[in-house]
Amino acid sequence: ESCEWSAGLVYDVLSFPLFPVDTALPEILPSSYVYGRCGVNSGVHEGVIDVPVASILGDQQAALFGQAGFSVGEAKCTYGTGLFMMMNCGTKVVPSNHGLLTTVAYKVSSKETVYALEGSVAFCGSTIQWLRDQLGIINDASESETYAKLVETNDGMYFVPAFAGLFAPYWRSDARGVIVGMTASHTKNHFCRAALEAIAYQAKELFDAMYKDSKIPLSNLKVDGGGTANSLLMQFQADMLNAPVVLPECPETTAMGAAFAAGLAVGVWTNLEEIREMWSVHKTWKSSMSNTDRKKYFGGWQKAVTRSFGWIGDDENESSIASKKEVETSLKSILTASIVSVALTTGAFYLFSV
Repeated sequence: ESCEWSAGLVYDVLSFPLFPVDTALPEILPSSYVYGRCGVNSGVHEGVIDVPVASILGDQQAALFGQAGFSVGEAKCTYGTGLFMMMNCGTKVVPSNHGLLTTVAYKVSSKETVYALEGSVAFCGSTIQWLRDQLGIINDASESETYAKLVETNDGMYFVPAFAGLFAPYWRSDARGVIVGMTASHTKNHFCRAALEAIAYQAKELFDAMYKDSKIPLSNLKVDGGGTANSLLMQFQADMLNAPVVLPECPETTAMGAAFAAGLAVGVWTNLEEIREMWSVHKTWKSSMSNTDRKKYFGGWQKAVTRSFGWIGDDENESSIASKKEVETSLKSILTASIVSVALTTGAFYLFSV
């Protein structure tokens, strides 16, 4: 909320209460701001010498900005190897009680900070890769749609791709992948359809959690990433959300977001509305499913998810906890070194920027 370094968190990581947080760490500045210019000795190509460094945004924040998600309730979902949904919550922090991350979306110049709710799913495109590389039932990702279209429904079979546990909104490390409801009549067509539907179900779970936390209704969902090439998935997503799913003309939304923020900082655009006017729709999918079917299919998914819980037993958990502690110790060492490195090389960082 303060948009300042958390001294308590830094102290916890470093175990060094006398660390000079205010003077040793870089100044926190807006997402859209001229931080400096590329210098002659900064190692950049001569063509960008003296070009301003004017935006800093995280991957998902940049995609939200690139999707012109500037109003409260506007959301974007990226369908890549994993799935990442983020919704603009406005200038007030919305704490999550339903398994999401409350985060900064962006800050433009001297305007108020805009916050967001974010949810992530571990397996999205990687689920389709699993069908191709591990099961060998498709030769490339596009075939998943081809085969899935050969059946009208999943015929009661659900696939929960919890290969390494479940991320938001469940955060269940004890979960593992399951296929339930399978009968002798199911084919690889059903496998492909169930895998695609699983992606849409998980995105719906994220948005349901966002609504529970924020009470902000979803008017539409702006989408990007490789998964948007699958029309069956996008249509089923619209059906599950009962809201339009909108694909922009420019698919490279993360790069666009960084460019938009930099352009604002140097005066290419004067306000967010000018950027919004540049954003345009390539395709829209609208729900065509009845509420009865939506409730039935999603109810089946929720039942299937519960079957994935508890597959890691006590003995395995003890091993997992020990392993987790080792990872945490390693991460703490890395983070400590990183913070000290930042503190010691702050001058060098700004030399690179200018």
